[in-house]
Amino acid sequence: MGSIRKEELFLASAILKIPHQQVKILDHPDLQDGFGKVWDWNLIAGFVEDEICTRAIDSIITFDHYGVSGHCNHRDVGRGVQKLLHDFSERPLEAWELVSKSIFRKYSGPVDIWLSKLFALFFDSRHLQCLLNEDPSKTYAAMAQHRSQWIWFRKLFVSFSSYTYVNTLKRIH
Repeated sequence: MGSIRKEELFLASAILKIPHQQVKILDHPDLQDGFGKVWDWNLIAGFVEDEICTRAIDSIITFDHYGVSGHCNHRDVGRGVQKLLHDFSERPLEAWELVSKSIFRKYSGPVDIWLSKLFALFFDSRHLQCLLNEDPSKTYAAMAQHRSQWIWFRKLFVSFSSYTYVNTLKRIH
């Protein structure tokens, strides 16, 4: 489904006003989507390092150890970035991970805005950032562009997921 997913990603990025030239599609035989498909952390680290150097990137956001949904590919991306950060010494790189939430918080919708803000109060703002989505309907519209995956439970997830409304990033040291 590579060509279908590619087109869906470009449609979603257009909704979010991300220019096409800033979207990178990586189609590699060893990095195919799916549960049970383990991704090589070294390979991920190499691709991310290439992008960092090519595009002069100084900040990166990735998944944490759980990968939000527990999806093995999300976890592997986070681990690949962690490997890169451990090995990468050419220049300083600011790195953040998206904090995975408990099942209760994950499906608490906009109520989690308050819980996330409260949680963030207990941490130094240099190490934890709480990002509020000012237009959740745009998130829904962007996700709806992924027609091959836009089935009933994903529609419910995007509607009721706290990630639609607020995200917490934790600095990676």
